[in-house]
Amino acid sequence: MSISTRQQYRLWLLIAVVVISYLASQYNPESASPAPQSHSVQTAYLQQQSDVQLEITGSIIRLLPDDNEGTRHQKFLVQVPSGLTILVAHNIDLAPRIKQLQKGNNITLYGEYEWSQKGGILHWTHHDPNGRHSDGWIDYQGRRYQ
Repeated sequence: MSISTRQQYRLWLLIAVVVISYLASQYNPESASPAPQSHSVQTAYLQQQSDVQLEITGSIIRLLPDDNEGTRHQKFLVQVPSGLTILVAHNIDLAPRIKQLQKGNNITLYGEYEWSQKGGILHWTHHDPNGRHSDGWIDYQGRRYQ
């Protein structure tokens, strides 16, 4: 029994439809790898996680003196809506200093979260000149710093 080219085409088409239907039925967006910003800083804190790429939005609650030992960092505290306080260490040797930071203003940041009992630290809020780490950034008053 020989199968015509048209029958072969229909068979392959049927197989493709069955495979695609099966894969679609197995897809669960809840179990898919989350985008970096979908991971909650509150979850990372409660689970004592570190080395987690996060996007956070909050209010600046305190400006701290720069850390000028070794690599220089601009430091400030941000409170997220859950009430958790995060220390931000923004590398000003690799990214521009944020000149107009003011207590009470909102800010959005993307960087690497490190757990601590006090709430955690967000760093790597800048580009990686070596291309080995996810680039971070800070959005503040309509400008992106990275």
